[in-house]
Amino acid sequence: MINDSLRVGAHYSRTIEVDVDRTISFLGDDLRIYATPKLIDDIERTCLDYLLDFVDDEENSVGTAVDIAHTGATLLGMTVRIEVSVASIEGRAVKFDVTVFDDIEQVCTGSHSRFVVNVDKLKARVREKANRVGALSA
Repeated sequence: MINDSLRVGAHYSRTIEVDVDRTISFLGDDLRIYATPKLIDDIERTCLDYLLDFVDDEENSVGTAVDIAHTGATLLGMTVRIEVSVASIEGRAVKFDVTVFDDIEQVCTGSHSRFVVNVDKLKARVREKANRVGALSA
């Protein structure tokens, strides 16, 4: 269960360098900019890592929704600061407001939702689903 010390309005931030693996390649080397899927992954990871400080050892969280506007191009080698703020807590569901800045400007706003799960229970549900898929393909 989520620790009572997590409160709506709590803030957390992380700074990340935009390395080549975080950039798009399809526009050529002159336009190596932060890829939206990598930005989303970094947002999810930031929220996940923060939330882990407030759940029991046998728990973790899974992403359930992402809604962002990626509004600026961040160049290879620049840094981004991902700022997250707890917008709501409803049982095991936590919603974060997200703002991302690069070295020059704000490049993203939005929200990300996560759901706290018991890892062993989730493993059991996933195994059951895998067994059902196996039975369908047999």
